[in-house]
Amino acid sequence: MNERLDNMRKKYESIPVPEELDLVVKRAIKKRKNRRMRLQSLAGGAAASILLFTIVNTSPAFAAAISEVPVLGSIVKVITINEYTRKDESSEANIQTPAITNLDHPELEQTLNSKYAEENKKLYEAFEDEVKELEKKGKANMSLDSSYEIVTNTDRLLTLSRYVTTSAGSSGETITFDTIDKQEKIVITLPSLFKDDSYVQVISNEIKQQMKKQMQEDPGKVYWLNEEDSMTPFESISKDQSFYINANGKLVISFNEYEVAPGSMGLVEFIIPTETISDILTSHEYIK
Repeated sequence: MNERLDNMRKKYESIPVPEELDLVVKRAIKKRKNRRMRLQSLAGGAAASILLFTIVNTSPAFAAAISEVPVLGSIVKVITINEYTRKDESSEANIQTPAITNLDHPELEQTLNSKYAEENKKLYEAFEDEVKELEKKGKANMSLDSSYEIVTNTDRLLTLSRYVTTSAGSSGETITFDTIDKQEKIVITLPSLFKDDSYVQVISNEIKQQMKKQMQEDPGKVYWLNEEDSMTPFESISKDQSFYINANGKLVISFNEYEVAPGSMGLVEFIIPTETISDILTSHEYIK
């Protein structure tokens, strides 16, 4: 992966999780298809750099558009609260920040929305810093796209995914998920689903089996399982591995680009059979 792109990604991923969200997560424990965005070609000419920061309440047209966002479940909505855009002859960025509304839990709502706003602000700042450094050596030729989508929306669960797609010579994409119990008003974490840490090895073994089977059935699929394949072959998921629960109540484990496979594989996901983890689940309230 391009070194500058990797540095910018690391800056973004190093943003600390707010203490408020950590408290929400601890409280919870107690109680996609791959998306690869086609990056638009950089516009020619000498257009000036533009930064737009749009607040819903200050843009009548935008507010009108937001009012048409469908209700999620019975009351919960997800809207675009602000947007950063930049476009000139050598760089382009478009960052949309989501906000969850009508969750009927002001503390959780504010904590999540503040997290999204702060992360995207720092993401844009990191992009601008990287562009400035590149422009000192010539044209930046850099592009960034970040937005969100609803992955799961049932009467009980809402999963919001947020992705970041970057291009600076080579491209890369990362995605994060937040799964919310709309009834209990809590964020669900991976550890909170299981009785103990044994889920790490159980799920890791299942994923390895699926990787091997996929490669046997499709020569075009490649996963890093051995040292011959990569300096860092896949050995185990992390305790807080990226995940979501799909509309069918199945646990889905997600990996970013270059995490367990070459960039040509994009983002990869594995649906974990419920029978594989049934005995170690805390309950079947979420996983069916």
